[in-house]
Amino acid sequence: MLTRALISGLALLSVRCAQAQSTPVRDPKSEHSPTYFRAVRVFDGRSAREPLNVLVRDGRIDALAADLQPPADAEIVDGADRTLLPGLIDCHTHTFAAEMLQQALIFGVTSELDMFSPHEFAAEMRRAQVEGTAYHRADFFSAGTLATVPGGHGTQFGVVIPTLTEPSQADEWVQARIREGSDYIKIVHETGVTLGIKLPSLSRETIEAVIAAAHKHKKLAVVHISSRETAQHAIASGADGLVHTWLDEPIDDAFVKLFAEKKAFLIPTLTVLEGAMGVPSGKSLIDDAGLSGCISPTIAAELSGSFPRRPSARTKADVPPDTLRKLKAAGVAILAGTDAPNPGTSHGVSMHREMELLVEAGLTPAEALAAATALPAEKFGLTDRGRIAPKLRADLLLVEGDPTADIKATRRIVGVWKNGQRVDRDSWQRTVAKARKEATEAASLPPPPGSESGLVSDFEADGLEARFGAGWMESTDKMRGGTSTVRFERVAGGASGSKGCLHVMGALGEPQPRWAGVMFYPGTVPMAPANLSGKKAFAFKAKGDGRRYSIMLFTKARGFRPSMKPFVAGEEWSEQRFSIRDFDDCTGADIMGVFVGAGDKPGEFKLYVDDVRFE
Repeated sequence: MLTRALISGLALLSVRCAQAQSTPVRDPKSEHSPTYFRAVRVFDGRSAREPLNVLVRDGRIDALAADLQPPADAEIVDGADRTLLPGLIDCHTHTFAAEMLQQALIFGVTSELDMFSPHEFAAEMRRAQVEGTAYHRADFFSAGTLATVPGGHGTQFGVVIPTLTEPSQADEWVQARIREGSDYIKIVHETGVTLGIKLPSLSRETIEAVIAAAHKHKKLAVVHISSRETAQHAIASGADGLVHTWLDEPIDDAFVKLFAEKKAFLIPTLTVLEGAMGVPSGKSLIDDAGLSGCISPTIAAELSGSFPRRPSARTKADVPPDTLRKLKAAGVAILAGTDAPNPGTSHGVSMHREMELLVEAGLTPAEALAAATALPAEKFGLTDRGRIAPKLRADLLLVEGDPTADIKATRRIVGVWKNGQRVDRDSWQRTVAKARKEATEAASLPPPPGSESGLVSDFEADGLEARFGAGWMESTDKMRGGTSTVRFERVAGGASGSKGCLHVMGALGEPQPRWAGVMFYPGTVPMAPANLSGKKAFAFKAKGDGRRYSIMLFTKARGFRPSMKPFVAGEEWSEQRFSIRDFDDCTGADIMGVFVGAGDKPGEFKLYVDDVRFE
């Protein structure tokens, strides 16, 4: 099955910069003046203090006091009716490209704690931070490779990773992660039952061994869970924290007591859990007056998504907020994290929704702000950030209003500073406006000539001509260094006794992400957007070798991150029909391409396709 493995892999190739993914700021190596915030309310990471004057010099907080005077060469920033906050720290993300960190910075997230990314990418990001060249993006800390079993959760995301099968492997596995540069160790304790799927998982003994090995080598051990049972085992085994809360059963008093006694923390990721229950959690952010000017069509598409709700899922919407209320009352540390860029989330912007959900679950606005600033810095040992205090980094967020009274005030962003340098959000907003204009213009274009009937190809005549667009072309993972192969041809004998059909054949290689198939381009040239908003569905007939195949829809709004739907091609011809709206709420106004092909298990495949059409 083609999963987020391919989507994540393609994110590495993304040219999202064409839709507002660059963030020009001044080079911190150049000469610059101190910054002086005059009479501003200060949330210092724990509580609000007002009014204070704050001086930033050479990338650090120099001083703050009510009677502090500005140096003659200082840039003055008015703080009237505004609040100065530490830069936000998102405690659960997945990052595959620097552009994601650039986007995070625009929305006030100055540091991200990544919970699984390619360790080579993580090392590159760390080098830039040490060299002082990461001024244009959020800082990045990462678990690197996660601990999971062969075929378990985490093996589907497009990165070939070393797995574990027994406790005796734990110590060497942890040492290997430390050599790669992992800042902390993440462990997967996931059977999938809560979410209505079945996954192999590490044994309890192996999980216990990995936690012990992490502690032996002075690293935090954090655990992915989705059920109360696995959560309780992880905490009892000495995990420093959970990177999700669970969705199935209410917490009981004994578990509350255990959690508190172990001094563990919880990163509930309420935003993505809403998405797991079929709710597009981020959709409310798109039209928010304080944020909308920075939300590109790509970001809006990400925020509008959600996971499919499986009938066998055991999720209960009231469990997460009830868990948080009880753990908060017991003094357990709650940290803010989004799990971006999963469906319904996007880097940076989703932190504002996460803090809102924390407040709805019973935290005060000040507690939600602390969950996104001082507490993450404390729990993950980031001693130079997370608070506004002398000598700490000047990673700052200035907003209109008082978010300690109204948490949504964090969305009314006046400015963001990274290492004392103000981020150029104006350039970002201009690029977003351009992308929106292009999207609007694309939606107003006429349908592609020849598309009126909706028929793409029936393969009745010799050749592989399409009735409209740039036609059919091969698509494989070779663009990502993969080894999969594909070829396609028209062959005699189609569905319902027709004269011909499309035969797609090839072999999937071992490395992930892997895919091989054909792409239909409805525009005049490959990947040019075509307005097919008058069509409601994409349909075709298929037969094959019993494998699971996929349809992926590429739109301009989502850049190079496709929406995907699976299908099985059996030995007999069958009708396949997919609502265009079901592809992450696609309108059909900017379709760049449709992929049909394989991406499941390695090996040879054979697929036959006929009567391809938009209806």
